[in-house]
Amino acid sequence: MSDDSEKYWYNLKTGEVEKGYASPSPDRAGPFDTSEEAARAPEIIRERSRAWAEEDARGDD
Repeated sequence: MSDDSEKYWYNLKTGEVEKGYASPSPDRAGPFDTSEEAARAPEIIRERSRAWAEEDARGDD
């Protein structure tokens, strides 16, 4: 198992990338393996949400 305290997180309040548990849990998205990936967190979250919504819509048929 990996140590998430050594990974990167996206701070949802400030928009900053952080390493480790610098912010309270409700304010963090992640973990991500790289700071570059964490910086893309809003885009990644939108993509995943869109995919889940499409899955749900297909399941309603």
